[in-house]
Amino acid sequence: MSRFEITGKTPIRGEISVQGAKNAVLPILAATIMTEDACVIENCPDLRDVDKTVLVLKGLGCDVRRSGHTVTVLGDGLCDCEVCETLMRQMRSSIIFLGAILTRCKNAVLSMPGGCPIGQRPIDLHLKALRRLGVDVREEHGFMYCRADKITGADIHLDFPSVGATENIMLASVTAEGVTTVSNAAREPEIADLARFLNSMGARIEGAGESVIRIEGVKKLHGTRYRVMPDRIVAATYLIAGAITGGDMTVCDVEPGNMKAVCDALAFMGAPLKVGNDSVHISGRNRLKAVDFIRTMPYPGFPTDIQSPFMSLLAVADGTSIVVENIFENRYRHVDELVRMGADIKVSGKTAVIKGVKELYGATVRARELRGGAALVLAGLCADGETTVENTEYIDRGYERMEDCLSLCGARIRRVDQRR
Repeated sequence: MSRFEITGKTPIRGEISVQGAKNAVLPILAATIMTEDACVIENCPDLRDVDKTVLVLKGLGCDVRRSGHTVTVLGDGLCDCEVCETLMRQMRSSIIFLGAILTRCKNAVLSMPGGCPIGQRPIDLHLKALRRLGVDVREEHGFMYCRADKITGADIHLDFPSVGATENIMLASVTAEGVTTVSNAAREPEIADLARFLNSMGARIEGAGESVIRIEGVKKLHGTRYRVMPDRIVAATYLIAGAITGGDMTVCDVEPGNMKAVCDALAFMGAPLKVGNDSVHISGRNRLKAVDFIRTMPYPGFPTDIQSPFMSLLAVADGTSIVVENIFENRYRHVDELVRMGADIKVSGKTAVIKGVKELYGATVRARELRGGAALVLAGLCADGETTVENTEYIDRGYERMEDCLSLCGARIRRVDQRR
């Protein structure tokens, strides 16, 4: 257990090289078990969720070695098809092992996944799709028992463009007999990154990042070396840090095209942006104006993962903003904590109305999930006085040493370990 102690009202100025993407690296790590050969994953961020994913891999019998931001996985020792129940409960993304294990073992046992308490994230789309591929799925006493003597390609339409379901279909069908077509597929950049990784292993995937994906089954996958894409959510968070503190921030080693919805919203608020080939610069010296209306949507819409951090910025903008959360029904858990800091926010169902205030005030607040925790850090950076953000283990799930990155740019923030 640890906390962040923040002294606010210090402009954030400098450059931050953005870490590898959490939402890309986790399915990529899961996919490494689909070959007996070594897979070398570069630009792998140092995160709690990565640590847990490595534990899952080791529990399945893989040899995993880490050196800095490089992880090497050797799957020739795979000896189990069941993911540890404790780890499944701690990490929602563990469900992505289902498709990977089925491809390698034709048999998989997993308990229902956990993760941040931001609302229901049912896996019915995953299981429906796997059944279309010929997988026998039984759900008993909180466990999923999946078996497929042969996986056969199929035409699959997703009722909702679920990222996890799209990834599981890709993983389960890369060595299937025949061709699999996924319509209404998720279009997130992380989907395309997973496809590039799988193709580097010998898969044949076309259309990833578009609404229709075609997967032609191959007989076998092989090892590879691959560099994970940069994290667009982390990049957006640090841009907001520059804007909310009236600073001057550049995020480097990014793919600006993946951040268009957020950059458009910042530009609408009056934040001067300079977009380069692999960088985005923001100047937040002028007080920003409110946004009339933001609604979270699947990519390329406004990302649900940046809704919470963006709300901290809206809380100190001139005017009234309306936010509608369309992805998760319980993603306003940060609101009460922002209100403790002086924010004027009213929530009714999926809608939040934010009236900008002159300034926020330091307080002791508690992170209740990953992105909400980042929102509280951003609020603390601009608040008058001292802010303590508790439960930093949530933030560590998706941000690599956030306090160090911000400190290098002038923030007065430090981590304090809490020992019981």
